[in-house]
Amino acid sequence: MSCNKIITITRQYGSGGRDIGRALAQKLEVSFYDKELITLAAKESGVHPEVFEEVDERPTNSLLYSLSTGLFRYGNGFSTMNDLPVNDRLYILQHKIIKELAEKENFVVVGRCADYVLRDCPNVVKVYIYADIDSRVQRAVERQEIDPARAKQAVLKADKNRANYYSFYSGKKWGLVENYDLCINSTHISDAQAVDLIIKYIDILNQA
Repeated sequence: MSCNKIITITRQYGSGGRDIGRALAQKLEVSFYDKELITLAAKESGVHPEVFEEVDERPTNSLLYSLSTGLFRYGNGFSTMNDLPVNDRLYILQHKIIKELAEKENFVVVGRCADYVLRDCPNVVKVYIYADIDSRVQRAVERQEIDPARAKQAVLKADKNRANYYSFYSGKKWGLVENYDLCINSTHISDAQAVDLIIKYIDILNQA
């Protein structure tokens, strides 16, 4: 598969991964994809974006997907997509869109198993952003307006959902260091410093 230069961001909840990814894309002057992928999937499928938002980065509860023998065994036009659970339809559409984008442009993408989807692309830099639990809880309270009394539980639950989603669709374990090129602990550094670290790493790769 031919592809452009892409940075995938996998992140623990509350680690700042989304903000870091957006700031990175701005500094590199490339496209940024996160919730934008839901909009693109909704436009392609005719499904209302709010329907997809409800199941974004959540695995299906159905056995239909896991019993299938291949993502695209449904045909080039996804003729039987309407028979699938909404979760699976969204994943398949996002999978397709990410691959198509990879052939057209440079970009930063957050979550959605993008590191797995683009595993055959030679120009992908896979980044994992993590932080200690207290830092993540504080960020969740301050930036995402989560009830302080329930913040820790919400953070851990979000991580579990992401791990389940990644495992379900990739067959791999989420958060393992060997899955990534660069792992950054954002606990004691700013988003801007994290961005600089990623860019420095990319520069080093380009010099190799």
